[in-house]
Amino acid sequence: MKKTNVPVVTLAIFMTTFMTAIEGTIVSTAMPTIVSDLDGLEIMNWVVSIFLLMTAVSTPLYGKLADSFGRKPVFLFGITLFVVGSSLCGISQNMMELILFRVIQGLGSGAVQPVAITIIADLFTLEKRAKMLGLNSGFWGVASVIAPLLGGFIVQHLSWHWVFYINVPIGILAFLLVLIYLKEPKHSSKSKLDLKGTFWLVIFLLSLMILLQELGSSNNWLLMAILAILIVLATIMFYSAEKKAQDPIMPLSMLKNKEFAMINLITLLISGVVIGFEFYIPTWIQGINGTNASMAGFAVTPSSLMWIVGSFLIGWMLGKWGIKRTYDYMLLILIAADLVLLLVPIYAPFWVFCMIAAFNGTAFGVITTASQVRSQILVTKDEIGVATSFNTLMKYLGQTMMVSIYGIAFNTAIAHRLIQHPDLTQNMMNQIVSAEKAANLPSNLVPQLREVLFGGLKSVYVVSLIVIIVSLLLNQTYRKNKNNV
Repeated sequence: MKKTNVPVVTLAIFMTTFMTAIEGTIVSTAMPTIVSDLDGLEIMNWVVSIFLLMTAVSTPLYGKLADSFGRKPVFLFGITLFVVGSSLCGISQNMMELILFRVIQGLGSGAVQPVAITIIADLFTLEKRAKMLGLNSGFWGVASVIAPLLGGFIVQHLSWHWVFYINVPIGILAFLLVLIYLKEPKHSSKSKLDLKGTFWLVIFLLSLMILLQELGSSNNWLLMAILAILIVLATIMFYSAEKKAQDPIMPLSMLKNKEFAMINLITLLISGVVIGFEFYIPTWIQGINGTNASMAGFAVTPSSLMWIVGSFLIGWMLGKWGIKRTYDYMLLILIAADLVLLLVPIYAPFWVFCMIAAFNGTAFGVITTASQVRSQILVTKDEIGVATSFNTLMKYLGQTMMVSIYGIAFNTAIAHRLIQHPDLTQNMMNQIVSAEKAANLPSNLVPQLREVLFGGLKSVYVVSLIVIIVSLLLNQTYRKNKNNV
């Protein structure tokens, strides 16, 4: 049997990382224009949350499939689905179509990202793995640097629809490289798929996400009560199914390790903080500072660049401080950066956001990479795929939950302030978030609209501060020895 061409396959993995990363940043850059064009400020978080939800729902299943039937077929399927979903998003003509097609894209993402990290674990020894994960994060950073400029250019000179099409050629090339150059033994797994466990996990995740959305958008208490009951029922049934399953989709034995459980819980929370920063800052820069789409995206670029630095520093940090102290220091940095966001005046200069982004990015890079490496170390070799998928699940579940919670805080604050300004309308709020569309608004109302938007954005970062503090407290609960890598 021919051997895997490690450099070529690694390049293909980096390309898929680039593809999924540029998607997130470019959509954030284009979102004010999309919202303004499709009149969707109140439901704009659905464009992100539905993508993240589908990723979260499918990730554990793909992880188990990758362990049982091989990484290659699952990875190729995920790339295909992501490319198809991206193409469909590009032809969207209204907000509901875009949200629907993001479902398909998210289901593809659920396979691409965790299986890519699992393949890295297969290809490289433990000593080299942290470095390769750092390089993988580097492609994330490169994508984040390119995306604002590219997204701004596309929005201003073509159409926002084109921000989705750029995934297509990258995805096709990565697919071909993996198809030809990744060689792995045939998996003749006799293990049965844990269909009961998978079913109840999906019911739990869907019910939780829909409940979070309903909390912020309706007063349908009967529906919310039904969803709450479903969440409790699904939790009980999932636990029962996993206890009895011959080959569980999520071995509960992993969660008996307190360090594994706490690291992944912190990953869930901090990943939510990441999405809050990267999703709402471009809206802040365009809506309040009046900066165009190209420049607005660059406000979060230092975060991506310093994410790479943080990823490369992780080996040294873990060796010097251990996992607990490393997390402590990074979480304190995030608290300081968030406090600055809460204290800045309404017209803060652009460089302030760049500085905040740099500190945030360093901490994000360290925490994310450390959680990936540590999750793989704490399990047996045959559980690496499941552990990696669980870590990715926590990341996307956290982002999905927090996007919904941020949406509740943001929309509630906006609605409360609009009541105090009878001259302002929701349609005007849709316009003010786009620097170009804001030029068409009555000039005497623009300052009031920006004040309303400013209040909504501040509420988002109050939520972030609470989440980071909770993460810091959780980090005190699972380890007391100071140097355990």
